[in-house]
Amino acid sequence: MEYSDGFVSKEHRELARSASESADPLSVSPLQISIHTKSAKSPNSPRSPNGTGSSRGRPGKGSPSKGSPGKGSPLKCERHSHSPKYGHPKKGGSGGKGTWGGLLEVDDSHCLDPNDPNFDSSEHPKRCKALEGYSFAASNKNCRLCPLLQECDHTTVRKSTTDFLEFKKKATIVVEEYFATDDIVSTANELRELEMSGYHYYFVKKLVSMAMDRDNKEKEMAAVLLSALYADIIDPPQVYRGFCKLVESADDLIVDIPDTVDVLALFIARAVVDDMLPPAFLKKQMAALPEDSKGVDVIKRAEKGYLAAPHHAEIIERRWGGGMQKTVEDVKAKIDNLLQEYVVSGDKKEACRCIKDLKVPFFHHEIVKRTLIMAMERKQAEGRLLDLLKEASEEGLINSSQTTKGFGRMIDSVDDLSLDIPNASRILQSLISKAASEGWLCASSLKSLVPTPRKGSLQDDSAKTFKLKAQSIIQEYFLSGDISEVGNCLGSENNAFSAELNAIFIKRLITLAMDRKKREKEMASVLLSSLCFPSDDVVIGFIMLIESADDTALDNPVVVEDLAMFLARAVVDEVLAPQHLEEIGTQFSGAESIGRKVLQMAKSSLKARLSGERILRCWGGGGTSSPGWDIEDVKDKVGRLLEEFESGGDIGEACRCIKELSMPFFHHEVVKKTLVAIIEKKNEKLWGLLDQCFSSGLITTYQMMKGFGRVAESLEDLALDVPDAEKQFTHYVDRAKLAGWLDSSFCLSKSGPARA
Repeated sequence: MEYSDGFVSKEHRELARSASESADPLSVSPLQISIHTKSAKSPNSPRSPNGTGSSRGRPGKGSPSKGSPGKGSPLKCERHSHSPKYGHPKKGGSGGKGTWGGLLEVDDSHCLDPNDPNFDSSEHPKRCKALEGYSFAASNKNCRLCPLLQECDHTTVRKSTTDFLEFKKKATIVVEEYFATDDIVSTANELRELEMSGYHYYFVKKLVSMAMDRDNKEKEMAAVLLSALYADIIDPPQVYRGFCKLVESADDLIVDIPDTVDVLALFIARAVVDDMLPPAFLKKQMAALPEDSKGVDVIKRAEKGYLAAPHHAEIIERRWGGGMQKTVEDVKAKIDNLLQEYVVSGDKKEACRCIKDLKVPFFHHEIVKRTLIMAMERKQAEGRLLDLLKEASEEGLINSSQTTKGFGRMIDSVDDLSLDIPNASRILQSLISKAASEGWLCASSLKSLVPTPRKGSLQDDSAKTFKLKAQSIIQEYFLSGDISEVGNCLGSENNAFSAELNAIFIKRLITLAMDRKKREKEMASVLLSSLCFPSDDVVIGFIMLIESADDTALDNPVVVEDLAMFLARAVVDEVLAPQHLEEIGTQFSGAESIGRKVLQMAKSSLKARLSGERILRCWGGGGTSSPGWDIEDVKDKVGRLLEEFESGGDIGEACRCIKELSMPFFHHEVVKKTLVAIIEKKNEKLWGLLDQCFSSGLITTYQMMKGFGRVAESLEDLALDVPDAEKQFTHYVDRAKLAGWLDSSFCLSKSGPARA
């Protein structure tokens, strides 16, 4: 590359731009690049024969004078001033009047201070990390560069640009392969093997920009990959910088991708929801971007269109089909893998992190069950596996209801386990005793561990007899609405064959309700939620319903719509978890089968905006034909039941009233109002109510977290009436963590609650 004296060519300018993009912003000192396109040999700027830029033939400020150090000396440009002001020469000794200064204006102190954390003496005695990534050729003697760059070998200073260009090619290949294979582990290994962590911001930019121009599948894959690589492979500053580059290039992206504003805004909102970008990213980018750029529209759309919407986290995560793609078998396989790795490594912290990353708190009973099975199969690993369950319980990662359910499932299946594990019943009894003695299992809530007849042994005559009695019980309930009477009747009838009889009762209940009006359908859903059947029994009941749907359709033409609504309502009422829909789906493989149609319709209803409230009110709400309650009405009811409880009410009655609200997705309001009352009145009795609600599974960990978060957001207003509100709230957060109500990552900051 050749340069005219004082002139920077187009190729030189392109190299400067590429080098500046490849530099790590956290390790590069600010460099001012002075580039001019005007030639130094212009008639308006006459030069002396020696080419120093003096208009009168005298030596220029940048040329050596008599007595000055010779060419190549680091002091040749140094001049001393008697002024008390800043002692360095004007323009660092690079040029004067009639010249344009140095190409790189760098204060030498950034490079020569050995105490500077960016100083690197291993590669070159006088080369600092601040100059890495900049590849300017120092071969031309008239090119005014930093003295340190002049000492660097031509190949060395160009190496970073070559590396960056090579990384760009490889990054594109890695992204293409990931979209083809969906293999996160392989992609992570390939990125790690490149050993170019300083350029990972470009990988972020390339991954998102390529996904933006593809289908929802690739967009979801890109978001999942970023979340998986974040902090482990790609450092947070690199992710931050990658999104900065994406926002800055929105004007270019929109040329090829017309919906850039919406798609990129959703990627940014997803990164905020996944805790990869801080919310402050939006404000900082808004201030840094030109007002007329598309990047500003992107930030506004992300902030107001997505992050400000109600239930925005769920909406954003499911926008591209995420959250619904995990199958039960996938989750079970991941549980087995993490348990096997834990048995080998013994790292409880890593195992707990893996459990948390599964994001299936409603399926933690499966973790308990599989851990116990492994402990029974591997006697030498029993102590280590029980320690993991104890740690998860004490940290609140696995709540008490899920732990109890996991042990209960083991008791139900102990006969089958006895075929492979001799003395399975005795070993399980020993595990229960150890867990109870350590205080993380309530053994009194479990069934007695006695041999029971296996499922499937119920005789036809017994089943027919129970069906007739169940029909009588249900018809009487539709007349009286007495839920407690139904529970008493079932308790007397349902003994040895509880699981199978529960499924038969559920099938009969919904079948009779579908043939009646909305009032009976609403009453059936309320009863199903109130009886608290095990979810496995409910799953079997719905499978039986769908299998008989063809016959039911002869009398009820809209059986698919009704079954889908009952199924969606069961999920909203937390009778079933969303993953149970996938479990039901595995029983119906045909694309045109009624089972598939029911599941698709149920999933569509659950994905809709504000689906919880809509599904809850689909049949009128409250077991009557009247419209469902408004949110303000529910808030008033919560306030009144808390006042009644404070004035001497029974804790069991208060829990029953909360349950009868039939709005489990709104239980965070109960938590919020109770906490505010505790802070204002310092009434410990109300704390006991929350404890009972959590212990019985009435209020889930998610609703607890959400309720505490709402209080944290309103602390400033609360402090106007209660000056020590924040101090009290911090105390109650610590108590809630110890009790297992809140995740240990819940913390209070000025901007509200944060989750790690």
